[in-house]
Amino acid sequence: MIRNPETFDGLIAQVRAFVRTECIPLEEEVDRTDQIPEPLVVRMRALGLFGHSIPTAYGGAGLTTEELARVNIEVSQAATTFRARFGGNTGIASESLVVDGTSEQKDKYLPLLASGRVTGCFALTEPDAGSDATALRTVAVREGDHYVITGTKCYITNAPIADLFTVFARTGPEGSKGANGISAFLIERGTPGLSTPPAYRKMGQHGSPVGEVILDRVRVPASAIVGGLEGQGFRTAMKALNKQRINLAGLCVGPAIRLVDEMVRRARSRHQFGQPVADFQLVQEMIAQSNTEVHAARALVLETARKRDDGQDVTMEASMCKLFASEMCGRVADRAVQVFGGGGYVSDNVAERFYRDVRLFRLYEGTSQIHLLNIAKRTLALAEQDH
Repeated sequence: MIRNPETFDGLIAQVRAFVRTECIPLEEEVDRTDQIPEPLVVRMRALGLFGHSIPTAYGGAGLTTEELARVNIEVSQAATTFRARFGGNTGIASESLVVDGTSEQKDKYLPLLASGRVTGCFALTEPDAGSDATALRTVAVREGDHYVITGTKCYITNAPIADLFTVFARTGPEGSKGANGISAFLIERGTPGLSTPPAYRKMGQHGSPVGEVILDRVRVPASAIVGGLEGQGFRTAMKALNKQRINLAGLCVGPAIRLVDEMVRRARSRHQFGQPVADFQLVQEMIAQSNTEVHAARALVLETARKRDDGQDVTMEASMCKLFASEMCGRVADRAVQVFGGGGYVSDNVAERFYRDVRLFRLYEGTSQIHLLNIAKRTLALAEQDH
């Protein structure tokens, strides 16, 4: 749903200009230094990038699912690390508050997240609780009007720089398992017992810090529970992830669009046997396959986004989007390296950088294998209903 086409076209033009004139020229530097320059982060705040999906009542842009998908496709045509810097605030790190937060929690935190003055993160994953999020072992023990939280989170985007942590912990009876008894807590940096070790050294997405969150008897008031209700945390997480999977699918389309453009440019400029390699049909095949898959993924993402804006249940379609778009992006990146030839294996070009960066897409927000299982389960369940 595009609410005001003229206004939205202006936003897209602004984002496109920022990506092409300010982000893309810095890609190589950020990849080398593993850090986004602070002046660029200041520009992100000034452009309102941190609050795109946060409601206007709290200082955000209140973008619809389709609008946000189109913005994500645009911003991710630069190295994915740039969007990761503000993407948590306008996605997974704020969505729990948007969908389930109390009015007091929303009033306190959403304006800070929308402005970028505070960086949020979503602390769900643990060493033994990734694809099976219900297996988490972090516990929150009630002590009067407070909870004492102990556990370790891992692979948390923006953890080393976050100011606000949405932490999922088990509040049910000792030994309880499954989704019941999981609660989400809002914890500010500086709370005694919460610490974040140095960021991991990663294969790609340099400039986007990812690390652990250590919770050593962190004491928080009961009012820190998202929504104020104990035991609703897993449902809150799933609501946030459902939308985030559409967001991430859009973020897979953008790099693939960029790579198709780069493949064409390289194929035209690189010569073999006295002619551009773009003249060779097997090179043309890789370009054609890539461009076709990009268009298919984009169409699926936008169709699913429109369904969600219409109020339809898109749980299965969101999984399809994330699965297809992330796998598509990996295939396109692989072909890009192939078209670049030996140069694509040298770390001085966009094909090599994006090949490393997009590999993560098939792992987070649900691995491809988990999405296959989800899609199969829901497909079979729908067939049962038809009978």
